[in-house]
Amino acid sequence: MKGKLIIFSAPSGAGKTTIVRHLLGKGFNLKFSVSATSRAPRTTETHGKDYYFLAEPEFKERIAKNDFLEWEEVYAGIFYGTLKSEVERIREEGKNVIFDVDVIGGLNIKKYYGDEALAVFVQPPSVEELRKRLTARSTETEEKIAMRIAKAEHELSFAPQFDVVIVNDQLEEACVEVEKVLGNFLAN
Repeated sequence: MKGKLIIFSAPSGAGKTTIVRHLLGKGFNLKFSVSATSRAPRTTETHGKDYYFLAEPEFKERIAKNDFLEWEEVYAGIFYGTLKSEVERIREEGKNVIFDVDVIGGLNIKKYYGDEALAVFVQPPSVEELRKRLTARSTETEEKIAMRIAKAEHELSFAPQFDVVIVNDQLEEACVEVEKVLGNFLAN
């Protein structure tokens, strides 16, 4: 039996990656869908584990071949996308695919798979808290943080289009809530 799809989307810094990592250790038969990106890897990231890091020309070539389930130019010259082959490989193994994708990408995957997918929006408690979290990462310049905050304010408007909205104010509580939602989805 083919696996189901669980999509996590959120503004950068809302905690979706932390929640996804938490769920991977909870026995839901989940396998992470590794996204592709044209951005350079951060020092802590590994090709094939965190992302498939593709040079921009290769990314554009894969777009032209229709290799992506969804893709977006998130920032000028910086592309992110989900390879169809990655998703189908995981589903054919009978595992449930878990995604950590941007908001538009998440909605596109949900649209493509319909009821086979659960779309979860992780919402920060406030834009001010989001700014604090991004600053605390110490991975980006003030200019990049300002860019991410502007994008986050836009992304928050898409929350009502998701199946479930989880407010990540206290991480432990958000994780418990997500586990319940996921358990119900996978039981049906």
